Amino acid sequence: MARIGRPGLSDEQKREVWRRWRDGQSLSEIGRVLGKVPGSIHGVVAANGGFVPAARTRSAGVLSLAEREEISRGLAAGDSFRAIAGRLGRAPSTVSREVGRHGGREKYRAARADEGAWGNARRPKSCLL
Repeated sequence: MARIGRPGLSDEQKREVWRRWRDGQSLSEIGRVLGKVPGSIHGVVAANGGFVPAARTRSAGVLSLAEREEISRGLAAGDSFRAIAGRLGRAPSTVSREVGRHGGREKYRAARADEGAWGNARRPKSCLL
């Protein structure tokens, strides 16, 4: 499917922009290397005020991929939410909400749930009103 408007930079290209920006290269130099106009590079740099953004990390309280895999294995074995939660050391409501958010008992997949949760954690959040 074709994208409408100006194509942006991939995550790899953005990392390259920040690496070169940190090394002191100009917007024009970075644009030449990446095959982009300097305005595209300026948009990436200006969005963060010229400061390299911090790497995204997960909060200690969220479910890890290993915990999601355990939930998936428990569901496949037919275990109850309470039994799965007991093995994880989590509240049953946590397991119930996780499964409900990501497809229910029949469609829950740990990797897809982890990707979805990582995507949902991005900021800024859209307005609820």
